[in-house]
Amino acid sequence: MTNLIFLIPIALFLGGLGLAGFLWSMKSGQYDDLDGAAWRVLDDDDDKPKPD
Repeated sequence: MTNLIFLIPIALFLGGLGLAGFLWSMKSGQYDDLDGAAWRVLDDDDDKPKPD
């Protein structure tokens, strides 16, 4: 039972740390263009001429 005295604050701290990281990533624009990365994977870049 005494272990809960240590584990509960540690779990709350780690949860807050994860929430802060998620909110930071939202503010910095990490999730702005979700479809762009999917289309860039499929793009072959065949329309550009290759240098000799």
